Amino acid sequence: MSFHGYSLDQLDWRPDYARSLTLEDFEAGFPARVVAVHRSGVVTLSARGAIPVVVPPSVHAEASLAVGDWVLVEHDADRVLRLVPRQGLIERIAAGGDHRRQAIAANLDTLFVVTSCNTDFNASRLERYLALAFDVGVEPVVVLTRADLCEDVATYVDAVIAVSPHVAVVALDATAPAAAERLAPWMGAGRTVAFVGSSGVGKSTLTNRLIDGAQLTGGIREDDARGRHTTTAREMFPVPGGAWVIDTPGMRELRLAAAAPLEAVFDDVETIAAGCRFRDCRHEGDNGCAVRQALDDGRLDERRFTNYRKLRRESEEAGRSEWERRERSRQFGSQAKQVMQDKRNRQGR
Repeated sequence: MSFHGYSLDQLDWRPDYARSLTLEDFEAGFPARVVAVHRSGVVTLSARGAIPVVVPPSVHAEASLAVGDWVLVEHDADRVLRLVPRQGLIERIAAGGDHRRQAIAANLDTLFVVTSCNTDFNASRLERYLALAFDVGVEPVVVLTRADLCEDVATYVDAVIAVSPHVAVVALDATAPAAAERLAPWMGAGRTVAFVGSSGVGKSTLTNRLIDGAQLTGGIREDDARGRHTTTAREMFPVPGGAWVIDTPGMRELRLAAAAPLEAVFDDVETIAAGCRFRDCRHEGDNGCAVRQALDDGRLDERRFTNYRKLRRESEEAGRSEWERRERSRQFGSQAKQVMQDKRNRQGR
């Protein structure tokens, strides 16, 4: 998709971003928004149009860039000078065992969590996505696709409400022209939204509806109810009316990347746990365990509690990993300063 130049206001530039930059920053470069992250590189958008940029190791050491990020680009070198502080960053632990944090989308207002009214629907995975959104102050909206092929859509809507009663739910046919109208309440001018969910649930189809068909997707395979097209890069597109939409690849593995508070998703579990006799109750049959009592009498679902404990462990592990990452970044910065000082000392001889 080609881009013309966009003003800062059109790109959803906000006063908080400007306040984070100094006069020296603006003399050295100009703000631009990341609109694509490919394996081959990063593309930014500004009044100058779309520009592929070089991302130096110093910026990579600070954070991996995400679609939706704001960066400062050097005036004459098409090189990123620094990352502008983020708002509403969605990230995860990348697949594998190295606990590397992977930014998915940044500076969001709304996160559309897309799942289908079929075997793709998974309450535990939905709880994960909602925990990601609530943790960073992004409004989640659950979008149920394939509603036109389902005989009992209400069952899926009720399942979402059981997970989180206060989250908006929209059931639709992603291929229908009316799909964009169903999402319009969250697509106002100057807002940035993103679609996340498994491969083939209709994220790219919905993106196409919103941006008027700039991408292409395949049909649906009958054997697994999944679409043939899968997004392989993260990209951001303008929507008629002034909003921006981010499409993301389907994610096979999703692990929390931050020490996320879970009460927004599991308030029922934490309310019950507060009634345990001992504050350090492990909920494993301890004397006076209110959680175990609720499980036994059916007030608390076993699956939901098991997922709560799993996400709690992941959140704690992510918190430890974040401390380790910051320590490595601090050490890298100290080493870089020492190298530059040694270089200046040698030049001064």
